[in-house]
Amino acid sequence: MPRPPNVGRGRRRVPTSDASGKQETTMSVRNALIVGGGFTGLTTAIALAQRGVEVTLVDKAPAWARVGHGLTIQGNALRVFKEIGVIDDVLAVGQAENAVTLYFADGRVMAEMPTPRTGGDDLPATIGALRPDLHEILVKKAEDLGVEIRLGLELTSFENNGDTATSVLSDGTTESWDVIVVAEGIKSQTRPKLGITEDRAPSGLGIWRAVTSRLPEMTGGIAYPFEDDGGAYKVGYTPVSDTQCYIFVLCRPQRPDNGLEGWQEAKRLMENFHGPFDYLRDSIDENTFLNFQEIEWIFVEGPWHHGRVVALGEAVHAVPPLIAQGAAQCVEDALLFAEHVTQDGDLEAQLAEFYARRLPRIKGVVDASLLLAKWEQNPGSPDADPGRVMGGALMALVPAA
Repeated sequence: MPRPPNVGRGRRRVPTSDASGKQETTMSVRNALIVGGGFTGLTTAIALAQRGVEVTLVDKAPAWARVGHGLTIQGNALRVFKEIGVIDDVLAVGQAENAVTLYFADGRVMAEMPTPRTGGDDLPATIGALRPDLHEILVKKAEDLGVEIRLGLELTSFENNGDTATSVLSDGTTESWDVIVVAEGIKSQTRPKLGITEDRAPSGLGIWRAVTSRLPEMTGGIAYPFEDDGGAYKVGYTPVSDTQCYIFVLCRPQRPDNGLEGWQEAKRLMENFHGPFDYLRDSIDENTFLNFQEIEWIFVEGPWHHGRVVALGEAVHAVPPLIAQGAAQCVEDALLFAEHVTQDGDLEAQLAEFYARRLPRIKGVVDASLLLAKWEQNPGSPDADPGRVMGGALMALVPAA
């Protein structure tokens, strides 16, 4: 049977008076439940705990596992990692880059594109890193701060009760909180329970990902075909160490029924890409671990919260990874959310202000990513200028001097 609500949770300090009789206020959130242990959930947990909030995080995984491939972390994400005190660890496991080479499919260089420093001049423009390395850093930081982590659990239901929200977890546990944060990702089952009608939608793209070896001179690049020849829409790579890189192969969203193994299909899609991509293609074999998935997207333009339950990160905004801002926008959510709800004041007003600040910044990323996705599916479009759109979208995120 579900146990009674934990009476120690959900209690918030009430206003008190100082010696002069003047009433003092306290911050809106003193304890929080975070649902989801990805980058959004862990960064939210860390940022709240650093501000004195008692945090419990649950995740449906029965145990943390080293899964996932590489990713590109833009400077604005690095800025968040600096703010929460993990930047040295992050930089130690990543490979810094400040530019990307754009190629034609035949191997000729199209352009050298400096990457805007979206995190400021004191940080690399980007780093390439392995997803499990970054996840482990965030888990350790959360644990060091006293965040209670419970694995193998999901949020079954919730109820708003005025100044608290009650959660029911999949083990029957019922508890009360000042706020519940839903960070379940794009497939969130809780999202519609918040009154959100938007759902994930197909982008028209699929992606193969792998980590393989690279040569020292290979410092990151993206190649574009001249036309749709039945192969990849785009192939790119990002160094993740001195000897390895993360490869992505953008393609149609469904695997063809051609009898090929995954590694063979990835090589087939890359066969008309040359220059450094010849080496990368040849580095893929039957021992390479690859992952394929259809790329979906979502952008929730309406409110992200219902009472004291709020959705963050890819539960409300997920885009094709064409300007590498997915993770960055998620951790930006987390830090700004923590800053708002740990101030003195009314939680409803704080959540509304947080949402109003985040929406236009994310919309710029969404609009650019969807435009790029359209061009990816139509190689040779006369109006296509991916370098300009990528650069412009990132420049819009550079902090003001």
